[in-house]
Amino acid sequence: MMSVAFICADSPAASIELVGLGNMLAAETHCLAFTPADAEALNDCGANSVVLLEGAERPIEGNAVGIAALLKERLADLFLVGATAQGRDLAARVAAYLDCAMASDVSSVDIAGDGVVVTRNLYGGTVVEEVALPFPAVLTVPAGVGEPASGEAPVEAVAVEWDNRVELVDEQPIQKTGINLKEATVVLGVGMGFKQKDDLALAEEVAEAMGAGIGCSRALVEERHWLAPEQYIGLSGLSITPDLYIAVGISGQVQHVAGIRGAKVIAAINADTNAPIFNAADYAIIGDLYEVLPQLAKAVRAL
Repeated sequence: MMSVAFICADSPAASIELVGLGNMLAAETHCLAFTPADAEALNDCGANSVVLLEGAERPIEGNAVGIAALLKERLADLFLVGATAQGRDLAARVAAYLDCAMASDVSSVDIAGDGVVVTRNLYGGTVVEEVALPFPAVLTVPAGVGEPASGEAPVEAVAVEWDNRVELVDEQPIQKTGINLKEATVVLGVGMGFKQKDDLALAEEVAEAMGAGIGCSRALVEERHWLAPEQYIGLSGLSITPDLYIAVGISGQVQHVAGIRGAKVIAAINADTNAPIFNAADYAIIGDLYEVLPQLAKAVRAL
């Protein structure tokens, strides 16, 4: 069967990664772009075409009606969407308009006859579920599942219907500082092992020396309010794919580990010999972070 996949993500980089997955699964892949600038950034994405959605507006949810109509018209078998908060919202709406099957946050996808078989982690990664879905199917896909593709992709402009029931009333941009954790090659995660907020300077010193981004466990955002929500790594926060992730003072509950499964190497620093994080770590230092971090910063600077 000649399958057709459409791709949609929050950023060109994420779209290019999903195109790579789509190319492995489908005979044709088409990547959606919401602005001319995005379409230009996708001109080497490796898809059969880049579809510039004329008439698309913000918020992105208002485009679900138009996208669903396009997928139905083009007889799309798969709609692969980046597994972000915005992507999950759009995917669910499109699946509802198409009245088709949907699976969220899949970790693998394989074609099986007239449908796909997907796996995904449940309950913070303690259970792996395998599900068979018939075509057409909508899937949300976290970062790291697909390999980026390349190759010239012609741009095709297509007019889409905007849902007039949706109106953007106000917009407040989030002021972000530091390294983007989704793109960082090294991430240092901090947790409840830090006694007070000022002590995070120890981690910041190491991160600066390594050129690393700083993430955290959920409690530091929701309980202590020390760091911003976009720095929270875990099941309901960010899923990251760095070359190296260092967990400092993080116990390592399944919810947090679910967000770091894509890391190539995981190291952990914790004084508790029974901390669950050690079960996920490739390298471990059992010790007081207040003693280890200054020594680590010194060692890194000496390299």
